[in-house]
Amino acid sequence: MTPITFPPGAARIGGAPARGPLSRRSLLTLAAAAPLLATGGCAPGASENGLRPDGALRVATYITPGYTDLYPGIQRFNDVLNTELGDDIVDFFDSGALLNAEQLVPGMLRGVTDVGFQTSSYVSASFPILGAAELPFVNDGFEQMRRALAPDSPLMELIDKGLRPQGMTSIGAMPCTEQWLFTVDRPVTEPGDLRGLRIRTAGHVEGEMVKALGGAPVSMSSAELYEALERGTIDGMVSYLGTIVSRGLETVVKYGTRAHFGAYSVDAYANTAWFDDTSPAVQGALHDAGAIYAQEGTDIQFQVYEDDYLPLVEDSPMEIVDLDDHEVDAFREATSEVVDWWIDKVGDTELAERALQYVKEA
Repeated sequence: MTPITFPPGAARIGGAPARGPLSRRSLLTLAAAAPLLATGGCAPGASENGLRPDGALRVATYITPGYTDLYPGIQRFNDVLNTELGDDIVDFFDSGALLNAEQLVPGMLRGVTDVGFQTSSYVSASFPILGAAELPFVNDGFEQMRRALAPDSPLMELIDKGLRPQGMTSIGAMPCTEQWLFTVDRPVTEPGDLRGLRIRTAGHVEGEMVKALGGAPVSMSSAELYEALERGTIDGMVSYLGTIVSRGLETVVKYGTRAHFGAYSVDAYANTAWFDDTSPAVQGALHDAGAIYAQEGTDIQFQVYEDDYLPLVEDSPMEIVDLDDHEVDAFREATSEVVDWWIDKVGDTELAERALQYVKEA
C-alpha cells in the first residue's frame, strides 16, 4: 500500500474532554489500533451481515464536542446509521481517542476504522483534487461552496471517482464558512499589508495563498495559537470563525479581514475495500447518513455561525474589516497564481480545470 504523506504541521483539533466509560469492544479496539497502524495490510473483509465480526460499524474523528458547529452533524450521521441498521451499531470514537488527525486516513486505509471524518486541509496535499474547494477568491463564498459540495454534485462525483482508486470513498461533505485573515498589530486591507508577516495556516493551499501575498506561512497546532499570538511568535492566522471562538482567540487578535481567503470542508470517508465488500443495506445507510450529514449538518453549522460565533466576534474587541469590491478584486488578482500552482499539483490540467469550473459554476 502506498504511504500517505501530509503537509507538515497541519492544524490539529485537540483538547478533548475526558470520555465516558468505554465498552469492552472499544477497549479491545484501542488496544488493536497501534499494531494495525504499524502494518501495511489493507482493510479486513466484512462479516456476513456487512459489518465487522463483532457486529459494529466503526466511525472515528479527531473533532471534539467543543466544536459546537461541526460535532452535531457527525452525531446526526451516526443517528441515521443506528436508525437504519439497528441501535448501537455504530462504535464511535471522537476527539482522537482512536486515531488522531495524522493517523485518521492511514488508519482508515488499514482498516482501523470503517468511516472517518477528516478536514480537507489535512489531506489535500496527498489528494490534491480536494483543493478545488479550498482555493481563495474563486467564487462568491460559503453558499456557492455548499452547492459545489452537495451530494451528487458534479464536483463530488469527480472527487469520489479520483479518491476510490486510492482507497477512499467519499460519503458526504460539510463545507465550513469561509476563512478570514486575522492579524494582531495591523489590519489587512490590501495585498501588500501581509508582506513579512508570519501567518499560521491550516493546510498547503492556505500556505500558498499567504506566500502569494508576501507573508510567511507557519504550521502549528490550534492548541498553540493563543500563546503564539499573545507572545508574537506569529502575527496572525487564516481561519474560519469556529477556530477563533473555540480557542478564545477573539481576545488576542485585533483585526479580522472578512473575505474568502480560503475554505475547507469536514468530509466523511469510508474505506473503499470495506465499502465495496459490505452489504447493500449498509451501503444504502451510509449514503443516507452522508446526505443527512451534508444537509442537516451544514444547516446546523451555519446556524451556530450566525447565532453564536458571528455575534460573539462582532461584540468582541476585535475590529472586523470589510473589503469593497475593488479591494476584493485586488486580492483575487494577487492570489491568482495559487490556482496555477494547484493545477500543477493535481498533475492533470483537464481534470483540475473541470473541477475548478464546477466550483465556479455551482
